[in-house]
Amino acid sequence: MTTEADHATARPRVRYKVWVERAADVLLSEWRVELLEAVEATGSLARAAERLGAPYRTAWHKVKETEEQLGVRLLDTASGGAEGGGSQLTAEARDLVARFRRLTAGVADLVECRFRAELGDVLQ
Repeated sequence: MTTEADHATARPRVRYKVWVERAADVLLSEWRVELLEAVEATGSLARAAERLGAPYRTAWHKVKETEEQLGVRLLDTASGGAEGGGSQLTAEARDLVARFRRLTAGVADLVECRFRAELGDVLQ
């Protein structure tokens, strides 16, 4: 919980969201990239969805929707069995995640710079 003293001394921060869309269709977003990163970390779409607090069905739908929109496969999957199956990112998905992260890092730098230039003297 933020106290009055914390509020008075806290430095203002500008917030923003970045996503990529074509017409009304979302191609990439922070959440979709976080989902792919969670798949990479956990080796499973189900565990990735759980990590993000999303139903498996939602995660699966978003991956499939993104694959269709971009025309690339994002996950290599193996069925259950003795080894338990799992998922890993394709090379295209890893490249896409890295490129999206570079884009958003560049936007963050730009937004922070513009914030300081336009409002830094007023909102200190």
